[in-house]
Amino acid sequence: METVNQLLASIQDVGRDSVRGGYSRAVYSTPELDLRHWFIEQAQHRGLDVETDRNGIMWAWWGKPQDGALVTGSHLDSVPGGGAFDGPLGVASALAAVDILSARGVQPSRSLAITVFPEEEGSRFGVACLGSRLLTGAIDVNKALNLRDTNGNSFADVAKDNGLDPRHVGPDAVALARIGDFVELHVEQGKGLGQTGPAVAVGSSILGHGRWKLSVNGQGNHAGTTLMADRADPMVAAAQIVIAVRDTAARQPDARATVGRLTPVPGGTNVIASRVDLWLDARHPDDAVTAQLIEAIYRSAKEAAAGEGCTVTLTEESYSDTVHFDPGLSKRIAKLLPGAPVLATGAGHDAGVLAGYVPSAMVFVRNPSGISHSPEEYVADEDASAGAVALADVLEGLL
Repeated sequence: METVNQLLASIQDVGRDSVRGGYSRAVYSTPELDLRHWFIEQAQHRGLDVETDRNGIMWAWWGKPQDGALVTGSHLDSVPGGGAFDGPLGVASALAAVDILSARGVQPSRSLAITVFPEEEGSRFGVACLGSRLLTGAIDVNKALNLRDTNGNSFADVAKDNGLDPRHVGPDAVALARIGDFVELHVEQGKGLGQTGPAVAVGSSILGHGRWKLSVNGQGNHAGTTLMADRADPMVAAAQIVIAVRDTAARQPDARATVGRLTPVPGGTNVIASRVDLWLDARHPDDAVTAQLIEAIYRSAKEAAAGEGCTVTLTEESYSDTVHFDPGLSKRIAKLLPGAPVLATGAGHDAGVLAGYVPSAMVFVRNPSGISHSPEEYVADEDASAGAVALADVLEGLL
């Protein structure tokens, strides 16, 4: 029997990023594949039967696979330079919970499965929760197959190189029917639990959120021979757009908008860029307000681009409406975890995608600083242990 802390310690060197700090575990990269093998070994060590479905989702079964099973799990991929807990905590806690249930002598009355969803962060192909979106049909298959990473590799080709058949990728009614209830444990990505009191909380909802690409087109030219007055520099327009994103979101209560990635083309130090691509993340509890926020940002972007003699286009890459988790399932979990507060989250999760199709819920584990998607993300050992016990209590109560 291994504790969740021991399980996390066993993967602490996988995917360390010496440049960014933290971990970089993009889907189907060597570190992420190493974690997949780790999960398979850990599941088989516990007598679980492991299978990978046609969308690259891994399932580890306690009992015969059947419709209406109780399913838990999370993801193993990370953002660039991410923390140690976002994703792996949920997977390790699920494995530890199986150990706890076995030690208690629990014999499941229905099948239990641990899942690992690929590309939850969207850090390689740009669409968050890609695995659960494919499973449920929440993304067009052709769009998914034609997604490309920064090296120009298509998702179709990468999937094929990793044992999937692109012809069979997409909605899977048979696999989806196996999920009777889905419970995802995740590190809290905020400060709702604080530094004292209960170590776990029950999730209530997820903010509506999406990703958009802004492409600013100007005139590429020589940095030394082009007079300042003769430039159509998309980098200058892009800088103004980043400020406009911040200012527009700041004027709207409860809105969050972020430009976390910017790529100049061609990207030379002594070259005026011909194009600059910016990726925008925007969120708000009211989906109509999110749409208004994007419209306002785009208007500001067009004004900034025009002022520099440039043009700009906006492309939506993904969007998820505000999600409210299944009230019946959440109430049952709250009764099983007396004293646990109920928290909303601004972070997206596979549970949020699945919530539109099957009863879904979340359990959060304290992150005292509230910092996430960063090497500074942190969960104390005692809180991680409390989370695994809480998950075991929930699973036992729902079996």
